[in-house]
Amino acid sequence: MMYRILAQDAATRERRAQRRRPTYTPPELLATGPRQVWSWDITKLRGPTPGIWYNLYVVLDIFSRKIVGWLIAEREDAALAEVMIAQSYTREGVQPDQLTLHADRGAPMTSKTIAELLIDLGVAQSHSRPTISDDNPYSEAQFKTMKYGPSYPERFVDIDGSRVWMRGFAGWYNTEHMHSGIAFLPPEVVHSGRGPEVIAARQAVLDGAYVAHPERFPRGRPRAPQLPTQVGINLPKPSPADSTPTITGSLPIVSPASRVSAAQRPLDAGDTIGKPDPEVVAVEVRLTPH
Repeated sequence: MMYRILAQDAATRERRAQRRRPTYTPPELLATGPRQVWSWDITKLRGPTPGIWYNLYVVLDIFSRKIVGWLIAEREDAALAEVMIAQSYTREGVQPDQLTLHADRGAPMTSKTIAELLIDLGVAQSHSRPTISDDNPYSEAQFKTMKYGPSYPERFVDIDGSRVWMRGFAGWYNTEHMHSGIAFLPPEVVHSGRGPEVIAARQAVLDGAYVAHPERFPRGRPRAPQLPTQVGINLPKPSPADSTPTITGSLPIVSPASRVSAAQRPLDAGDTIGKPDPEVVAVEVRLTPH
């Protein structure tokens, strides 16, 4: 009886002063093509001895998975990130009000320097929720692919060595890596809009094999993996009614010549790699001391 009377007067609540955490709305980003949504992040690279780290900045297009900009520096700095983002924006030919840039809530990502740059460029800004790592999945997945690869060293001898290695990795990742999230196509192919052409050629090879030896395909006509029509962050899950699109068109009468796929070549970490376009040279940045 006593607790019912107290409840009527709202006298059973917690009486101690407690902090009320704000509720953050999950970021919902949708991309139906390249240069619509980019994500960027910074990861640490081990230096020659414990306690020495190099900072790798990477900007990624979430639709094509292409690395559109990167740099390696000895510190995390919003001014360096500003140069990288501005150069990537100009190189890719992005127009105002076309792009959304997503990042987590690290100090460079939430800095006033980056916020003012994005306003000047006409780029919308998006951030992950605090303590929620799943809000920036594309950058995290790219870093995992990099660090779990067979050519990733235990330590880098110096910062120049890390840049040489990253040039080779970025070139391989953009032009040779068969990404499972984009129909096993290299990011550069999808970024340039040549994905449907390559998939059609793959389907022609599969159709030829099916015509020549249908007994090898007990489940019927094989289908080449298709590109997703949209990707995003925190998008609603697709309904069970969604199915794989039906392949149209007639089968070829004659089968094409057989082909043998080439094995993945080991990465070359030497000076013959060259310098790919996405790299931003951090040493060219000059900051005014305070």
